[in-house]
Amino acid sequence: MIPRGGFRNWFYLDFMNPIYLKNRATRNIVPNMNETTQIEDLLDLDSLDQAAECLRTLAHPHRLRIVQMLLRGTYTVGELAESCGIASNVASEHLRLMKHCGFIRGRKEGRRTYYEVVEPHLKDIMACVESRFG
Repeated sequence: MIPRGGFRNWFYLDFMNPIYLKNRATRNIVPNMNETTQIEDLLDLDSLDQAAECLRTLAHPHRLRIVQMLLRGTYTVGELAESCGIASNVASEHLRLMKHCGFIRGRKEGRRTYYEVVEPHLKDIMACVESRFG
């Protein structure tokens, strides 16, 4: 409950209170590392940087729709563009970015290129997105 003075007074009363600050300072903020959780098990920052870049690539509604479709089959640029309601050149750019991260690949058949998912973990990522936001 926020007191009559508004948020600023509530914040000051609760979080700037010396007793609160003393208790907060003595709390163990970092969890204890036991035998099963080791610092050595953490990914190096270069790997995390690469993961962040690939996750940024997925962080677009049209790209997520394209991944959803490609997890269910192979499609051409035109089919993907029509489903997303975007121009073919825009869909091609989305596909290029996802190919760069190694999520998908194109397979030529005559004059058409059919795209498919090659990253097996995309299925798990999309399952997470669909269960959370579906």
